Amino acid sequence: MAAAMFICLVVLLILTVPVGVILLIISAVPSLMGTFAVNPEYIFRNVIEAFNNTTLLAIPLFILSGVIMARGQISKKLYDVFAYFIGNLPGGLPSAVVVTCLFYGAISGSGPATTAAVGSMTIPLLVSLGYDLTFCAALVAVAGGLGVIIPPSIPFVMYCNSSGAPVGDMFLAGIVPGCLIGGLLIAYAVLYCKRKGEDKEKIRAKVSELRRLGFWKVFRNSFWALLSPVIVLGGIYSGFVTPTEAACLSVVYSLIISLFVYRSLPWKDIIPSLVESVGTVASCLIITGSAAIFAKVITLLRIPQSVAEMLGGIASNKVLLLLLINAVLLVVGMLLDTGAAVLIMTPILLPLVTAVGITPIHFGVIMIVNLAIGFVTPPVGMNLYVASSLTGIKPMAIAKKAVPQLLMFFVALMLITFVQGISLFLIS
Repeated sequence: MAAAMFICLVVLLILTVPVGVILLIISAVPSLMGTFAVNPEYIFRNVIEAFNNTTLLAIPLFILSGVIMARGQISKKLYDVFAYFIGNLPGGLPSAVVVTCLFYGAISGSGPATTAAVGSMTIPLLVSLGYDLTFCAALVAVAGGLGVIIPPSIPFVMYCNSSGAPVGDMFLAGIVPGCLIGGLLIAYAVLYCKRKGEDKEKIRAKVSELRRLGFWKVFRNSFWALLSPVIVLGGIYSGFVTPTEAACLSVVYSLIISLFVYRSLPWKDIIPSLVESVGTVASCLIITGSAAIFAKVITLLRIPQSVAEMLGGIASNKVLLLLLINAVLLVVGMLLDTGAAVLIMTPILLPLVTAVGITPIHFGVIMIVNLAIGFVTPPVGMNLYVASSLTGIKPMAIAKKAVPQLLMFFVALMLITFVQGISLFLIS
């Protein structure tokens, strides 16, 4: 039955059937074979019950908050303050792009959204200062993957809904790994700029424009944007709000600063913002509901236990198992949307890793970091297509330029996988 479900999954993916529909179909495969009683009523009831979870409310709210911030051009406010401090350093302006992606990820919770918001503003600026267009596109595409690692992360919320891990702890676990990856990407950007050279005259002129404004003016212009992740994450970890309430707070805050403080969001853009958010939310929630019945079916069929038996000695060898799971997740990230991959793979892989002493929190970080690499790997690679639409460069050309940066991402992945303290450092 597991083999039949897998074959059906592969065939339907090749036929480009929507993932939510695929999960419903393969969940019904055992009953169609006449050996497992899962009738349509059972499937429908479990799909509906999956939405009876207040944690899921955080997904549409964080998505809406990110859309409002993007339309309110908050990324420019963030970039200016980082460029003010490090712009004159070797590789300073590209490094400021990575730091901006880190902070913007704490606003949007989405990789493609981070790539679009930061890239649309920084790529033209960097190119005008003499940086290679393909390098800029690759840098933003890879750094945009930080949007799903730095909290609040939409894939983290989906993982917690599937695994039962606490959202607050999951968010905390993403901070140090996200900063580690950001640090390695900055190191590469500095080495690249030293090797290729920079137009120091143009860069100094650009940074001087910011310096003439003075620190307090630049900081004042960026203050409310910088405060957004502090309010959201501070509210969660202080116990003042739950993650779902923090998502609601994020929407209210983003509206206030975009409409009344910066006045960068016209009132007429509110309805389009809602429409854009609904388009993203609908697909996420359909997949979430379908994944609930899929997880229940594979649990009843004892597929994780069957996979463990099939792996034999590997399943009891922690190092080999983690290497194998990383390889599987890297391939899955190339083929599936992040949310779908999380909801499909979590119920299969989580029992295997917990059996060798890996905590659900640590495994969640490993999974999301793997899938973040998938944002910049063909054929799915959503960040590649976003960067391509911003620059007109073919996605494969951007992917080729991104290889050294992805190697830095992979180094961080190996450290995160085998040094559990990186993920659990902030969790008491």
